[in-house]
Amino acid sequence: MSFSKNAWAQLKNKTADDIISALLKDGFVLDDHVRTERIYRHPDGRRVSIHYHSGDRTYGPALLKALLEDIGWSEAEMKKLKLVK
Repeated sequence: MSFSKNAWAQLKNKTADDIISALLKDGFVLDDHVRTERIYRHPDGRRVSIHYHSGDRTYGPALLKALLEDIGWSEAEMKKLKLVK
């Protein structure tokens, strides 16, 4: 899965709270959590594990890319969820 340079630049600045907010808007629900790991499930069967840290810390590029692949959002869906413009 690849994203435009503009979208990727915006995504690199997203925090765990930003990603979780978008997951909830998209219908994911918190299924389980252990310490800093929160597992979200979507009714269509998708599952993603978010390593949660509060504050303004962002994910590194490799982890962010893996998260987005697990979630399965297209760039259009991320626009709808207001993760990118």
